[in-house]
Amino acid sequence: MIGLLGKKTGMTRIFDTSGNIIPVSIIEAGPCFVAQIKTKDKDGYDAVQLSFDDKRLKSVNKPLKGHFDKAKIAPKKFLTEFRNYEIKDLNAGSELGVDIFQEGDRIDIQGVTKGKGFQGVVKRHGFSGGAKTHGQSDRQRAPGSIGSSSYPSRVFKGQKMAGRMGGDNLTIRNLKIIKVEKEANLIYLKGAIPGHINGYVKLIKK
Repeated sequence: MIGLLGKKTGMTRIFDTSGNIIPVSIIEAGPCFVAQIKTKDKDGYDAVQLSFDDKRLKSVNKPLKGHFDKAKIAPKKFLTEFRNYEIKDLNAGSELGVDIFQEGDRIDIQGVTKGKGFQGVVKRHGFSGGAKTHGQSDRQRAPGSIGSSSYPSRVFKGQKMAGRMGGDNLTIRNLKIIKVEKEANLIYLKGAIPGHINGYVKLIKK
């Protein structure tokens, strides 16, 4: 496995050599810096901890500042780990860029979906709602019956109901890299990816 951390900058479209339109998501990927190398002997497992996106020094607490100072890198906002990382000869402070990916590669994207707040069952689960008939003028977006009166006389766990929507971890798999701009640290992926503009994502190639 190899990977990078990045930030979603938006969507656009580009044209291939045949003039076909390709919808793409643009990710500012890297430069990422290795904040820590974890080993099985010392930490119980092997992993590479990457960091991305500069953070103001006044916003960093002392333990985190000491963590970055040990790696001799500036404080970062996004910090996460990759297990079974295939790039060898990495040390704390090493820099990684978009050049580890090539056009045509297929990668997985992990991100957090947009938060939609409290939503009803029609928007949250795709219910069709009730029919406006037999005097039911207020049932168009209602969930209908959520239980039974005689048996089991309760609402089952996991019943699809209204509630908070979005803000979930989501992985989109097997997205194709259409274009890589090494000078600008940009990667163009075919299709949509989770999250809002400037939301952080993980790029993983297995």
